[in-house]
Amino acid sequence: MSIKTLLITPPFTQLNTPYPATAYLKGFLEEKGVLVEQCDLSIELFSKVFTTDFISKVFQEADHHKSYEYPLVWQQREEYIHKVETVISYLQHQEVTQAYQVLHQGFLPQAHRALNIEEDLSWAFGNLGILDKAKHYATIFVEELGDFIQANVDEFFSFTRYAEQIATSASSFNGIEEFLQYDPTIIEKELLKLLEEKLKIYQPKLLCFSIPFPGNLFAALRCAQFIKQHYPKIKIAFGGGYCNTELRSLEDSRVFKYVDFICLDDGEAPLLRITEYLSGTIGESELERTYILENSRVVYKNKLPNTIFHHKNLPAPSYLGLPLDKYLSFLDVMNPMHRLWSDGKWNKLTISHGCYWKQCTFCDVNLDYIGNYQNTTADDLVAKIQKIVAETGTTGFHFVDEAAPPKMLRALAEKLIEKRVYITWWTNIRFEKTFNLELCSLLAKSGCIAVTGGLEVASDRLLKKMKKGVDIAQVARVTNAFSQHGVMVHAYLMYGFPTQTDRETIDSLEVVRQLFESNCIQSAFWHQFTTTVHSPIGVNPEEFDIEITGPAFEGFAQNDLWHNDPKGADHTKYKTGLNLALHNYLNGVGYDMDLQEWFDFDITPTIHPYNLIEEFL
Repeated sequence: MSIKTLLITPPFTQLNTPYPATAYLKGFLEEKGVLVEQCDLSIELFSKVFTTDFISKVFQEADHHKSYEYPLVWQQREEYIHKVETVISYLQHQEVTQAYQVLHQGFLPQAHRALNIEEDLSWAFGNLGILDKAKHYATIFVEELGDFIQANVDEFFSFTRYAEQIATSASSFNGIEEFLQYDPTIIEKELLKLLEEKLKIYQPKLLCFSIPFPGNLFAALRCAQFIKQHYPKIKIAFGGGYCNTELRSLEDSRVFKYVDFICLDDGEAPLLRITEYLSGTIGESELERTYILENSRVVYKNKLPNTIFHHKNLPAPSYLGLPLDKYLSFLDVMNPMHRLWSDGKWNKLTISHGCYWKQCTFCDVNLDYIGNYQNTTADDLVAKIQKIVAETGTTGFHFVDEAAPPKMLRALAEKLIEKRVYITWWTNIRFEKTFNLELCSLLAKSGCIAVTGGLEVASDRLLKKMKKGVDIAQVARVTNAFSQHGVMVHAYLMYGFPTQTDRETIDSLEVVRQLFESNCIQSAFWHQFTTTVHSPIGVNPEEFDIEITGPAFEGFAQNDLWHNDPKGADHTKYKTGLNLALHNYLNGVGYDMDLQEWFDFDITPTIHPYNLIEEFL
C-alpha cells in the first residue's frame, strides 16, 4: 500500500519560477506508484503576504510596537495597502494596460527606494519599454514594503530567504532551538495557516520538506513543530541541498523533536525507501542514506549497496500541482543578463548529474552532487523538454548543471534544431576552449541566450592553484565567441582565495574591467572566498597555506569554515570597492575611470597593460 506523500518547498526561494526539487521527486515517485502531491509554500506565502488584508495587518502590527522605520512608507500606508494587489497582479501577468496604470503619474507612492531613481530612465527603457519600466517601478514598490516588514514587523523576512542568519554556520542547534520557542511572527502565523490548509486538502501520511539553502531551514522547522503539536501521526522528512552539505556529521538529537527522517544526497532512493518502510514492506535496516533517532541517539541508516537510479533513467520532473500563475517577475537590475535570475518563468532541468570536471579545489568535489557525474542522451532530454512545455506552457529553460558538458550541449542543440523544438535556454558552463565560434553559433541557433561560468580570481597563478583548468586568455576567447553570436555571458568572480595578494586583487579587477569594455562579458558577481569542510582546501588547508580557526563543531551543521590567510591580503577591505566598480560596469559606465577611484584607501597599481584582453583576442 502506497503512503500518501506531500512534498513541500518552505519559504523563501525564487519568486519567478518554482525551485525544481519537488518536481523532480514527484515525477520519480509517481513512476514508482507512490501517491504524491507537491506545494510551494514559498510562493504561496508571498502571495498571501502581499495582499490588501495582510499589508493592513503589517501596518497595525508596526503601530502596536510603535515601530516606524522607513517613515515615508508609514506615512503613505493607505496607498500601499490599497494598491499592493494591483502591483502584484501586474508583476504576475504583465498586462500592458496595467503597465500604463502603474506608470501613471502619482499612482504609486514613493518612498526611500523610488525617490533614488533617476528621473530620466530613457537610457534603459526608451520610449516603448512600457512593460519593463512598469515592472521596475512595481518591483521598487514591493521592495519598499519588504524593507518596512523586515525593519518593523519580522526581522527574519526577506524575499528569497527566511531567518538565514540563524541557520548559516549553525554548528550548534542552540540558537535555532531558542528561536523555535518564541511565539510565531505574523509572517509565520500566515505560513502555518497555509500549511494547515494543505494538510486538510491532501491529508498526507508523510510530509517531505526540501531545504535547498540555510534560508529555508527555520521555516521548515517551524512547520514541522506545528505538525508535531497538532498532527502527530504525520511523519516528517527533511532533505535537499542544506542537509546534503551541512548535516553530514549530525549528532544532536534535539532536531528529531521536529522531524523523523533526514535524508542525504539524491532524494529518490531515500524517499522511496521511507515510503516502503512506513507502509510496512521493508524494515528500518533497509533505509538508505537516512538519519533517524534510535534509543535517543542519532543513527545513520544506509543499506549497502545503495539503490542506484541513474540520471539517464529518471523521468521528467512534474510541475503539476504548483500554482504557476502565482510566480512573478521582478526587475530590480537593469542589466539584461543579471535580470534572468529574477525575471521570467524558467523550467529548471538538469542536463547531466554532477560535474564532469570535478577538480576545482574550492568546490565540494567530495560530495555526490558534484563528484557523481552521470550523463544522458539528447533524445531523452528533448523528450523531457517537450513533456515539461506541454505541462507548464512555458518554453524558457534554465539548465541548472554544475557545468554543462560541451559534447552534450552540442548534441542537445542539434536535436532541438532537427526536431524543430523552439525553446529559449541558458546554463552554467566552464569557459573551456571547446566553445569556439562554430559551437557558440550552433548553441545560439538552438535557443541559447546566455551562459554563466566561473572566471573566479582572474589571475593565472591562482586559477592554476585552484585547478580551474582555464586561464585568462582562454576565458577571453570563449566569452568573446559567445558574445559575437548574441549570447550573454555572466562571470562568477571570487576574491580572497588563499594567498591572493593586494596586487592580484587589483589585477583581477583590471581583467574584469577589460572584459566588460571588450563586450566579452555583460554581467558578473563578486563572492568572497569561504573554505568549506568538503572541499580539497577544507580537507588539506596546509597545502594552500591557510590555517583553519573554527567554528568548533557542536553536533548540528558543519560546512563553512573560518581561516587565517597569513600570505594573503586583507581581503575584506576590498569588498566595497570591488562591488562599486562592478555596479558601474554592469550599467556600461566607468570603464575609463582609474581603479583607484573605486577605493577609499591607496591601492597597488595594476601591472596589466590596458590592452591585455584585446591582445588575447
